[in-house]
Amino acid sequence: MTTYLSEALRKKIETTDKRRCCYCLTSEANSGIPMTIDHILPRSTGGDNSFENVCLACRTCNEYKGKNTTAIDPLTGEKIPLFNPRQQQWKDHFSWSADGTKVEGLTAIGRGTVVTLRMNHAVIVSARRRWVSSGWHPPID
Repeated sequence: MTTYLSEALRKKIETTDKRRCCYCLTSEANSGIPMTIDHILPRSTGGDNSFENVCLACRTCNEYKGKNTTAIDPLTGEKIPLFNPRQQQWKDHFSWSADGTKVEGLTAIGRGTVVTLRMNHAVIVSARRRWVSSGWHPPID
């Protein structure tokens, strides 16, 4: 499904999100694949096209997020909300592994989001390893 967003809104999203996935921070420049528009609250459940409800996501995070708005914290088994990139700060919920190849959840929201969006699947971890060796990853901001 194509999402209609005004040119001004698209520019605001790209600038704010720095042309990278709001969940795993994969950049368009590293992946060579255009980012998708993610509806934080899916349109099928009443989400709209406002700036507060849309963000950039890589295809993998967007696909696994799908209609999900909650996850299970793998540590406690509790149902928790997924990370909301418009209301929360990435660094409060996630960090990078020592080698920079894996996203680690610091909180229940972070842990549940990492698992639900499969943010450390083998293909992306392998790509991150190459990006790290080239000095392109992890992002410093």
